[in-house]
Amino acid sequence: MGFEHVKALLGMIVVWALIFWSWIKFFLPANKKSLDGEIVLVTGAGSGIGRLMSINFAKQRSRLVLWDINKEGNDETAEQIKQLGGKAHSYVVDVTKKEDVYRVAKQVTQEVGDVTILVNNAGVVAGKKLLDCPDELIERSMNVNAMAVFWTIKAFLPTMIDNNHGHLVTIGSIAGSCGCPGLVEYCASKFAAVGLHESLMLEMDIQKVTGVHTTLVQPYFIDTGMFDGVKTGLIPMLDQVYVADKVVQAVQTNQEVLCIPKAVYLLPYFKT
Repeated sequence: MGFEHVKALLGMIVVWALIFWSWIKFFLPANKKSLDGEIVLVTGAGSGIGRLMSINFAKQRSRLVLWDINKEGNDETAEQIKQLGGKAHSYVVDVTKKEDVYRVAKQVTQEVGDVTILVNNAGVVAGKKLLDCPDELIERSMNVNAMAVFWTIKAFLPTMIDNNHGHLVTIGSIAGSCGCPGLVEYCASKFAAVGLHESLMLEMDIQKVTGVHTTLVQPYFIDTGMFDGVKTGLIPMLDQVYVADKVVQAVQTNQEVLCIPKAVYLLPYFKT
């Protein structure tokens, strides 16, 4: 057996060992880290799971930085957190405009402090067949669901790396791994977000960034109203309260990938 064959064999052994260990970890209880005092920024915090996640983080004694283009909804989220005794700071931000993102990011650092947990949650969907979908709705989905993730990460990740402390959360979708008819622009944008997250995770691993963790969330359709009219088949739509709870738990345990429900973990494997 030649040297190259030995290297290939060893590589396969390592891959299968990692897969085996991941399955063991899948069934083992994980230790939870404290989120007390963390500064958590959530995009799309004015409604849906963005609001619910923000409230959950506040219950863990984190300080919340709420970003949304909807001032009224964002302020309502902040008020609910304050009524629970938490701390929240509300900012109106159009995450599709990088200048707006960078400007308000500096403002947040000056007024609140260094963001330690970034949750890229803002999302939109057109819900039309591709040839029936106006160009502006395609651009909106790509800008909100994908491009905005670039801008927020570039705004906050450098400080996390400098401090060797932080956590990036990307609220993706199983539609970011498996295409779906009638959601072409949405799937394309989520594929982009998932690819960004996975590639960045590998970049940080190569650069030996040990203190910044990442969590990619890939849920099935959630009952937020975004997917009204979608036929879900055997798997019912997910309850948004349940999803928000699972995301915060995943951050507490440094879980790298969270698929909801668990059956969704198998879809990418079946696809390949």
